[in-house]
Amino acid sequence: MNDSAPLQHPSFRDSVDQMFTRAARLLDLGPGLEEKIRVCNSTYVVRFGVRLRGRIHTFTGYRSVHSEHHEPVKGGIRYASNVDQDEVEALAALMTYKCSLVDLPFGGAKGGLSLDPRDWSEDELEKITRRFTYELSRRRLISPSQNVPAPDMGTGEREMAWMADAYKRLHPEDIDARACVTGKPLGLGGIAGRVEATGRGVQYALRELFRTPEVLAAAGLSGGLDGQRIVVQGLGNVGFHAAQFLSTEDGARIIAVAERDGAVINPEGLNIALLREHLRETGGVRGFDGGEYIADSAAALALDCDILIPAAMEGAIHAGNAGQIKARLVMEAANGPTTAEADRILRERGVVIVPDLYANAGGVTVSYFEWVKNLQQISFGRLERRLEEHRHQMLVEELERLSADRDLGWTLSEGFKQKYLRGAGELELVRSGLDDTMRAAFQQMVTVRANDSRIPDLRTAAYMVAIRRIAASYDALGL
Repeated sequence: MNDSAPLQHPSFRDSVDQMFTRAARLLDLGPGLEEKIRVCNSTYVVRFGVRLRGRIHTFTGYRSVHSEHHEPVKGGIRYASNVDQDEVEALAALMTYKCSLVDLPFGGAKGGLSLDPRDWSEDELEKITRRFTYELSRRRLISPSQNVPAPDMGTGEREMAWMADAYKRLHPEDIDARACVTGKPLGLGGIAGRVEATGRGVQYALRELFRTPEVLAAAGLSGGLDGQRIVVQGLGNVGFHAAQFLSTEDGARIIAVAERDGAVINPEGLNIALLREHLRETGGVRGFDGGEYIADSAAALALDCDILIPAAMEGAIHAGNAGQIKARLVMEAANGPTTAEADRILRERGVVIVPDLYANAGGVTVSYFEWVKNLQQISFGRLERRLEEHRHQMLVEELERLSADRDLGWTLSEGFKQKYLRGAGELELVRSGLDDTMRAAFQQMVTVRANDSRIPDLRTAAYMVAIRRIAASYDALGL
């Protein structure tokens, strides 16, 4: 063996398959069922041309359907120059397990377009996106009842609006056309709280972990989130919202943020809002005066901290750096940030990992709420909000009347009355539903692990919960 040969890391898809297999082998699945659940049902590769800048440019797109044990299948579409079939199929598999874990009625899918969105103007991206939607629609790979995309890396509300409009033009008779994608702008059928959803889900996941003494003790942590030292890798949509909520609402200290051009460190805690503004203005974290800059972005992962939140690309924690991780708790806000090798190394060192298929499930959970909202053709809270306010008002007035009649001399504080008398709107209901989903899924993982001494970690427990539900669906279908 050549000792000088570079270390070969397993591919993203291999890592997902290894983690799946480790959990599946602990279950009593029928003959062939493990393979049926594991394999990707289909992957479509489309190549299409768009006339731009005086010539025809050919683009390659992917849409992978991992499992149709529930329909529609659900999964984002990313725009990135390194998108390939292997990555899309791995992400589709994760979507299947993720939706199953948090008990959503979706199969798993994922899509991608091989391009760097920074290379194209807004008008050009719109033309590309609309043509991609046409190619997907021709193959029934976008549909409210069969296949529902969402934003992912390199895409957002803007792209989803283009896709929804393109689909509607192709299918003017479809009354549910708005439900063909989720993650749309509010004015075009989106839902309050969708942009923040994945980061908010990370916050709710951490809150639930800190309410679970046995998991907290296993991580060597104590107390609450207040004062916990957190390192965040990636200040995109997910990383920003998670860091912002944890620092401003829970009192955690974000002591470092790693980005493409380096990392910025402040042991007293970074101002995440100011850092995000600096990142938008300059394209990086270099020059931010709220902390110390280091050029080696990867070095931030090895900083002494309580919680590490990788919220960028897959494979950020691998066999080459897993031994240097000092955090006692890793919250996988990104998809596949830890390779199978690194997962084993961290597990053997006693590091608690909250797995990606749970930790970043906030996005697809709120996407489900948006899909339901579009099918119902009505906003959440619209029917009951004023009734709720009226009943609360009746209760407050009755309590104050009783106080006056009995000469008790007490009144409800204005702060309480202001909060209590306001009926829940869409944002409050979405956050409530997301919080409930994250709490329930976490406790299911913890319970499964506690009841089986063979289960080494939360990741295996999460996969087992997901696989059991998928297996039950196939059984009910007679397969």
